[in-house]
Amino acid sequence: MSDCPEKSPVKYEYLDHTADVQLHAWGATLEEAIEQTVVAMYGYMTEDISTVEPAYSMDFLSSGHDLSSLLHQTLEECLYMFCTEPFFIGRVFRVLSLDREKFEITGRAWGESFDLKKHPAGTEIKAITFSNMQINENQQDGNAHIYVIVDI
Repeated sequence: MSDCPEKSPVKYEYLDHTADVQLHAWGATLEEAIEQTVVAMYGYMTEDISTVEPAYSMDFLSSGHDLSSLLHQTLEECLYMFCTEPFFIGRVFRVLSLDREKFEITGRAWGESFDLKKHPAGTEIKAITFSNMQINENQQDGNAHIYVIVDI
């Protein structure tokens, strides 16, 4: 798809957690860290995210009452897109706008419909949790780190 931005370098990792997995993502801004968290979630759901092509895009708006609930709702929206038709799995995600006063994110994900013939199955994510969720921003340089435990 011509309007898809270039794929970002990987700035996430998976950390072991009792019976679950913790996503740790980072970026030069909070927006980039959120983008990396979404891609990390999709990457966990397929063993090889490089098999996902940015064939079409899906847009959404999520909202919360604080940054943690906003992040939670954003990940829930992306998980919902995977769990419903057309079983969308993203390869690239961008925060188009982040409103820190209204706690709203407009986002766009580029990807395609999940197909076991093309995409190796990873681990099913059942839910996003608030357990030990952390959003850390460095006030001096703007760098951000996000930690989210997902129920598998």
